[in-house]
Formats: sequence, structure tokens, C-alpha cells
Amino acid sequence: MSPPRGKPSPRAPSITPLGAAGEVTGSCYLIDTGRSRILLECGLFQGGRNADARNRARWRFRLDGIDAVVLSHAHLDHSGLVPRLVRVGYSGPVYATVATCDLLSIMWQDSAHLNERDVEWENKWRRRAGKPLLTPLYSMDDARAALARLQPVDYDTPFEPAAGIGACFHDAGHILGSAIVALDLRHARGRTRVVFSGDLGNSETVLLRDPTPVEHADLLLLESTYGDRNHRGPVETRAELAGVLAAAQQSGGNVLIPAFAVGRTQELLYTLGQLEREGLLPQTQVFLDSPMAIAATRAYERNTELFNHHDRAQLAGKGLAAWLPALRYSETTQESMAINRIGGGAVIIAGSGMCNGGRIRHHFKYNLWRREAHVVFCGFQAAGTPGRALVDGARRIRLLGAEIAVHATVHTLGGFSAHAGQDQLTAWAARFRPHPRVWLVHGEDPARAALAKHLQRTAGMHAKPAIAGEPIML
Repeated sequence: MSPPRGKPSPRAPSITPLGAAGEVTGSCYLIDTGRSRILLECGLFQGGRNADARNRARWRFRLDGIDAVVLSHAHLDHSGLVPRLVRVGYSGPVYATVATCDLLSIMWQDSAHLNERDVEWENKWRRRAGKPLLTPLYSMDDARAALARLQPVDYDTPFEPAAGIGACFHDAGHILGSAIVALDLRHARGRTRVVFSGDLGNSETVLLRDPTPVEHADLLLLESTYGDRNHRGPVETRAELAGVLAAAQQSGGNVLIPAFAVGRTQELLYTLGQLEREGLLPQTQVFLDSPMAIAATRAYERNTELFNHHDRAQLAGKGLAAWLPALRYSETTQESMAINRIGGGAVIIAGSGMCNGGRIRHHFKYNLWRREAHVVFCGFQAAGTPGRALVDGARRIRLLGAEIAVHATVHTLGGFSAHAGQDQLTAWAARFRPHPRVWLVHGEDPARAALAKHLQRTAGMHAKPAIAGEPIML
């Protein structure tokens, strides 16, 4: 029956994926109860030629209809479009854990600075060519305005982001402050308990705690980044890294590690400190060449109460710089450029993790063509990024306006992943009783298909792939 004229049709309660459905970036889910609307995540699209256009595209919802934003963690593919949301008029609250808010104060301002700088460089030649000038995706002022919207919430503390929506954060063990988000949605059809895994941590990595077990949900949004594989264990991974370090020292080359500033970098520093104590770090210089990674490392040191008991005891109150005496921080451009005069014998950790920005590109320019150099990837490389091209065996890549031959040896150490592998994802999901409806998000299609089969075969759970723009009815 059609509704009476003059009265709006009631909105059917639903969750609509707006990104990270069939891909691993752009995480964003519009939750509509008919009474309230919130955004669960508001992340940047990263990688591929059209990422910038997608980030600048018109929102597929009315800004004045959004009551709140809830973020699972600080990585930019989950949070990085919030400053743009604020830039175009959003003035509501943004909820995140306390440690996530600490990290966002670093990451949003760094992202805004890079946006402003890149557009400034781009506009120099556009002025000379008589082309229209660009504006940054968002500015430093937008980032500061977004930070003013933050509402920090402790783990395991219920809160109400909007009318008829209850929420609670649980430790996801992925990066500092990362959360599993549990939502209690009240709507015209009743109540639906939704659990969003966020990015689940790899329980075998260092520093952070294991993901919190959750046992009840009506609907589960489950990440699937590594749904098609498992990671090597920590002992094997540390041995593999030690082998790379020894080979590089023997050949006389540098070791280049593109690393995400938050999470992966701190795990690497801790692991290198372990190797140094075991006499397995022959390099006497380890450079952390990323102002954002340095700031994030200090944020980790401010929040050691979130570390697991074993590694917190090992650190014994020391910061990671004291834990790894070979570590050198490179904060200024001049310090970064000086590293390029080192032909061998150094470990260079720099962003960005997928090599589509940051200082690692400059170090590639000076090292990729060297046969004695080694490159170590220790995180997921999205399709369309330079990192993915290198992992896939590219012999030449284009960086900084030049084509560079790839003669360095490229290694992939999956055991450093901050994401749960296939068996870990399945074990965490299988604890739900009774089994909820499962929708797979934040994964490329082959990984989602593999995880769906594994869940069915080993846990008797039926899972569907979420499709961008297609509502999931509550």
C-alpha cells in the first residue's frame, strides 16, 4: 500500500556500505535506523588512479541528516575523510577511543599538511600552463576543526552516539586504540545488535593485546583483508627478517622498509630491538624517517597501559628509542636527505606503507636500482599502489616523475601484518552464539570468497560479500 500523500515514506532500517566493499580502503558504512543516521567510519580511498576523484566526489547522503560519526581506529583508510566531511559542513560529534583521538591529532594534521603541500606543488606548473588551479582535499584548518568534534570514549564503556543507538568499543588489537564496535540499534522493526569487527589484530604480533572475544550479534560486519591466507608465526618471521638483515650486510646494501606510521612501525622497532639483543642486527644505524611515525611512536609510549603484559614488562618503562639503541630519528627534510648519502649498512624505515607518498619514494630513487639493496614489505599492498607493483614483481616503476629500474631484492614478510589471518578471523567469528548474519567487508573479492568458504566449511557460518551502495536490511 502506498503511503498517504503529503507524508514521507518511513526509511527502512539498513546499513549501506559506501566503501571498503570489494576493496580495502575507503571504509564507510551509513547506518540508518529510520530515526537516526550515523556514519560508521569515514575513510580515505587509497591507491589507483581514481582515488583522488573518489575522495572528492559528492557524498551519497545529506550532511544535515547525519547525527554522528563513529570511528573504529585512526588509520586514514578508516578516518581520513572526516576533515573533508567537516570542511563541507558536518558539525556533529565524532566518537573514537581515547588512544585513537590521541593518534588522530597527529594523523589528520599530517594528512592536511601533505594535501596542502602537494596541491601547492601541482599549482606551480598549472599557473605556468594556464590550467585551473586545484584546492586541497582539506586544509590544516579543516583538520583542526575536525579534531574539535572528537568525543573520546574508553573501552568497554557504553555510550549513545544518536537517539535510539547504543554503542560500545572493545579492544581490536590492531593498532593503538583500535576498536571492535558493538551497536544496539532500535528501530521500527525492533532491535538489532550489530557488531563491526573493525580491523582485527593479528594475535601473534607484538606490543598490543589480542582482539576481545565477542559472543552475541544479530548481524556481523567482518573484515576480510587476509581472508585467503594465514600469516607466518612470530618466530619464523623474526628469523626471516634476521636473514634479510644478514644478507644485506653481506652484500653491502641498505634495507628499505616501507611502513605504516601507526602500528607497523612500532612493531618493527620492538622486533629490531629483540634482534639486537640476540646479536642478529648487524646494522649499526636504524633510521626512522617519518615525522608522523616518530610522533606516533611517542603516542604509543604515552599509552603503554594498552600493551600486552609480556612486552610491557620487557620494555620495563623504557621508550622504544631506548629499547633500540641503534635507532636514529630523522625529523627534518635535511636529515632525511642526508640518509641518501649512505650507500649501505643501514636500515631505513619510512612511509608511506604502500609507497604512494612519503619519504620512502626518495629512498627508492637512491636504492631500488642497486643490486645489493633489499626492500622489505610487511603490510598489505592495495591494488594500484607502487608497493603492490613491486610485490607483484615489477622490474621498473615510476616514482617522482622518473622511471626507476628495480634491481633490489624484494621480500614480503606477512607475519608482521597487523590484521588477523584466515584462521584467526574464523576463530574470532565462530565464538558468536547463535551464528549471526555475516557480511564480509574490507577485503578484495578473492579474499572475501576464500573466507566465506572457510567460514562455511570450518564453522558452519554463512557469509555474504557486502556490495558498495547496496543496503543491508536490518
